[in-house]
Amino acid sequence: MTLLGIPSEDLMPPLMFGGLVLFLLIGFPAAFSLAAVGLFFGFAAIELGLFPEAWMFNLPLRVFNILSNDLLLAIPFFTLMGAILERCGLAEDLLEGTGQLFGKVPGGLAYAVIVVGAILGAITGTVAASVIAMGMISLPIMMRYGYDMRIATGVIAASGTITQVIPPSLVLIVLGDQLGQSVGDMYAGAIGPSLLQILLFMAFIAVVSIVAPQKVPPLPPEALQPRDWKLWWRVLRGMVPSVVLIFMVLGTIFMGLATPTEAGAMGVVGAMVLATLNRRLSWKLVREAMGNTMRITAMVIFILIGATVFTLVFQGVDGGIWIEHLLSYLPGGATGFLIFVNVFIFFLAFFLDFFEIAFIVVPLLAPVAKNLGIDLVWFGVLLCINLQTAFMHPPFGFALFYLRGIAPKEVRTSDIYWGAVPWLFLQLALVAVVIYWPESVTYFLDRGPKVDPSTVTIDLPPPVIPDPQSVPIFQ
Repeated sequence: MTLLGIPSEDLMPPLMFGGLVLFLLIGFPAAFSLAAVGLFFGFAAIELGLFPEAWMFNLPLRVFNILSNDLLLAIPFFTLMGAILERCGLAEDLLEGTGQLFGKVPGGLAYAVIVVGAILGAITGTVAASVIAMGMISLPIMMRYGYDMRIATGVIAASGTITQVIPPSLVLIVLGDQLGQSVGDMYAGAIGPSLLQILLFMAFIAVVSIVAPQKVPPLPPEALQPRDWKLWWRVLRGMVPSVVLIFMVLGTIFMGLATPTEAGAMGVVGAMVLATLNRRLSWKLVREAMGNTMRITAMVIFILIGATVFTLVFQGVDGGIWIEHLLSYLPGGATGFLIFVNVFIFFLAFFLDFFEIAFIVVPLLAPVAKNLGIDLVWFGVLLCINLQTAFMHPPFGFALFYLRGIAPKEVRTSDIYWGAVPWLFLQLALVAVVIYWPESVTYFLDRGPKVDPSTVTIDLPPPVIPDPQSVPIFQ
């Protein structure tokens, strides 16, 4: 069957993709848009004879595989851990103590926010927990001591988004699942970019403190506490439990002692212990944390189910081949592909959440990247770095929404949006660095012994052929 002279099998993939984009732009929830578009075009494909009805019988099996995927259990565990830590008072101890340590130098409070943001990212794995905690504590202090409003809001929002790259990031878990790669490898590969992101942020504050020191003034002498044992005790009280919890969660994964799901479960226990030590653990805290975890987990599962409906039909009408042909012949080979993909995802993140991008777009890109010889762990970490910009995009970035929700009324929304712009460019600078310096990711990966398959020889003994006259004949 043809439409406007074009075979229907060639039109189906672009029509599916266009229909999905239309539904999302109208504002329908992503999970139901994916399922609706997939089912509609699935029935159309059956009527047009593009694949048999039996093809759709794979759908229950795919849904069952999602619900029985042990790796995805790590998502509610890490979400619950972050929700508990958000309310346990750990951020207050870290920010107050670290702010006092850096307080004497210009930009000291901003340095403290970056450092604490990285630590919270390594123990919570959620942007909301980091941005809300740091915004409520540090933004009033920055305003009180004369920080430029755009610098203050920008550094708080950006430091919260480091969570997306620093293990145990939920994005790395999802990308590892969608790319078919080990979560441990994804975590190890993200170590280098995480450190680079922190250094880039701190370098920006250093430049501002030199060029325009009035925008990031040091704390006045009357606001500084003497650096006696009480100050160091406050810093250590927040830092040591954090290091222990990081080891429980990440160290056990890297050493092969626990799976990400098991490490997440230990992280929840550790978070409850920290909340108990800070005298914050209560039934109300646990109930609120579990409710937040339930909402996020349900959203992820429904998006996954909708995505599997869409991808099943999309693959059935040879959508994967269409995507491969579309992207494999870009000018510049693998480099051209990477530039196109990152620009595409950057603009797509204006409208879609990172879960939606990971479940819809990444499965379509992975086969092309593999055919071009691109390391999928490196590719996944690169996409993770790009996806953190989704939280900083004015006007839809969730980090900006979180900050707007807890910022004082005198903080203008325009200051929050304009304050995010330079940090957005710093995140994109890291994307460029990782593209042109792949070792920043692969250096931390343990690939095991390197064996060239062409050098492997297997010597087999010659076959034994029995003498026909020695074989007994049964009559």
